[in-house]
Amino acid sequence: MVKHPDAVRITESETDRYHRYVLDVHPADVGRVIGRQGHVASALRTVVEGMRSKRPNSKKVRLVINDHRH
Repeated sequence: MVKHPDAVRITESETDRYHRYVLDVHPADVGRVIGRQGHVASALRTVVEGMRSKRPNSKKVRLVINDHRH
């Protein structure tokens, strides 16, 4: 999916409310990870959200795609 797989990094952090995953990719691959009209990013978020337990008190899961613009 990406042209620079060695540059892909996933960092996890946790708060009282959610698990946060930050996806860092090479700047040239950001468009590939986001996809047209955000379809790939949406699919990735769906997969990550699927990791959430079905228990009622489970934390939400957030996926942040770092686009290196800030």
